[in-house]
This record gives sequence, C-alpha cells and structure tokens, in this order.
Amino acid sequence: MKMTSEATWEAEAVIVRLSEHPFLRGLTRTQLMLLADCALTAQFKPGEIIFRQGERADRFYLIDGGKVVLQADTGGGEPLIIETIGAGDLLGWSWMMPPYVWHFTARAVEPTVAIHFAGGVLHDYCNRDHSLGFELHKRMSAVMMKRLQAARKKMLELHGGKKLEPVIGISPFMEQEFDTGTAEIDP
Repeated sequence: MKMTSEATWEAEAVIVRLSEHPFLRGLTRTQLMLLADCALTAQFKPGEIIFRQGERADRFYLIDGGKVVLQADTGGGEPLIIETIGAGDLLGWSWMMPPYVWHFTARAVEPTVAIHFAGGVLHDYCNRDHSLGFELHKRMSAVMMKRLQAARKKMLELHGGKKLEPVIGISPFMEQEFDTGTAEIDP
C-alpha cells in the first residue's frame, strides 16, 4: 500500500512540474496526466549531442535548466548556430510531423536538465485525445515559426544582401492521396 501512495505522490509531483513549465501552462489536468505518463527527466553534459540533424525524430524535450544550441550541419565546415535556447523552451518539434527527422542538431553547451517525452506514446495519446494534439500542435507551431525565422535570419546574414534564388520544393501533400469522402458524379 505504501508503494501506491508513493507512486501517486511522484505522479502528482510530475504533473505539478509539467503544469509550471511555460510551454505547458494552461493545459487541463487530464492533458497533463497523459503527458506525465510519458515524461522522464534527462540530463546532458556540456558538449553532449542531444540529437543529430537527419536522424529519426521520436521525442521532444522541455528545458528546465541549462543551455542548448541548435545548429545546422553544413556538410564539412563548422556547423552554423541557428539559436541558443534555455530554461522554459521547447526542444524538438520534428517528432510531430512527417518525415519525422531532425532538421537541426541539438548540443548542450552547459549542464542541462530537461523533461523528455516519448513521441510514439504521445502520438497515440494525441490520436485518442484530439484536444491534447491540438494544444501541442498549436504551441509547437509557434516554436517552429520562431526557429524557422531564426534560420532565415542566419541565412540572410551569411549571404550579406546578395539576391537568393527561390527554393522550389515538392509539396508533401502532392505525394499523398486523400480520401475526401466525395464520389464523382457523372453529368
């Protein structure tokens, strides 16, 4: 019986810790309980790589303390530092959307403590509780925009006002077929 009350106390402590993190502030208790179920504490030493650009993205972190740099690997030269993040920030949004690969490399620059979330479990929870998925997606979208703007700013700094050619890519939606639920009607 003592184990149950200790486990309940520990779970409650995790829920409180999550509710106090700026990224999760305002989520419902039910949503926080789901997040707590797939949350672990992670610690990183200075210089330690947390994840690498191009590798499979299957998790995300909320930084509690320390500093992490996001860097773009340049293919031979020094990596390009995109942004430095710290306590209160989200690290890793690529687990949420295909193709589920990291777009940057994350490296601790000082001792860092974070809350680690298993992306696979969280995907299942988001599919079951769409309000959780919506809240996470809404919050992560804001972070994505901030990171993409930081990458854009670095790119403009590197090119020093030179005209840049547009990048034309293939829409990921063109590679998928969608079932819209409508049938073609012959006139």
